[in-house]
Amino acid sequence: MTSTTAQPGTPYGTLPPASPLPQRRPISLPRLAQMRAAGEKITMLTAYDATFAAVADAAGVETILVGDSLGMVCQGLPSTVGVSLDTMAYHTESVARGVRRVQGTAWIVADLPFGSYHESREQALRSATRLMQAGAHMVKLEGGGWTAPTVQFLVERGIPVCAHLGLTPQTVHALGGYRVQGKGDAAAAELRRHALQLQDAGAAMLVLEMVPAALSAQLTQELVHCHTIGIGAGQGTAGQVLVLHDMLGMNLGKMPRFVHNFMQDAGSVKGAMAAYVQAVKNGSFPDDAVHAW
Repeated sequence: MTSTTAQPGTPYGTLPPASPLPQRRPISLPRLAQMRAAGEKITMLTAYDATFAAVADAAGVETILVGDSLGMVCQGLPSTVGVSLDTMAYHTESVARGVRRVQGTAWIVADLPFGSYHESREQALRSATRLMQAGAHMVKLEGGGWTAPTVQFLVERGIPVCAHLGLTPQTVHALGGYRVQGKGDAAAAELRRHALQLQDAGAAMLVLEMVPAALSAQLTQELVHCHTIGIGAGQGTAGQVLVLHDMLGMNLGKMPRFVHNFMQDAGSVKGAMAAYVQAVKNGSFPDDAVHAW
């Protein structure tokens, strides 16, 4: 008589299984470049813990952003300014563990929080090293002009960098609120100049937030070595990103114009994420007439 032993479980749920490994290609900088060259849109979502990161990976999201937006959606802060480097490292570690536990292949990008790279290039290196050691594959910083030398300094030392132009939440007070950026010839010219400088400095990705769709599309064509990721920047970018809580319809305030609630018709979190991936890939999201300026 043979006996069977039940597999041990956990009292608080189990992370979802990964997709079959032969069907998955690890995301890397060369892989992202291949997608861009083939005209395939890059998908990015924020995640702040192991479980949501694992679900996002299983749903086909290529890049996971551990965003300092966690200050607002997780910590209840009024802006991202109060997020610390310790907090970012903690959440980056959590996301990286979740992806590893399901043998995931997502590319993990972590935000350098406010004040962690402004003092000097050396400070930026120390902060970026902390996040890379926590499990990030790339770090993201905001702003143009003064940031280009910092980007070059990091890239030369083997740290992939994602830049961020347009509405930069860490400097929202200086911008006068959450407003569209790059409107008008002068503002558009400055944004373009900063974007080209960041590409020349070695930035491999560039988030464009609340930038007019026509300008974003033009920049995407010009930035052949830097993949644009739009949020409220129209359909013409190389990829799209949304804050996880927004796309699940869990925003505690007013839903931004550029957001679509993918949860309302999906029936599950994984289903909502998969619907988001499909909509970005087939070009149905974003709709410039609805989600852009």
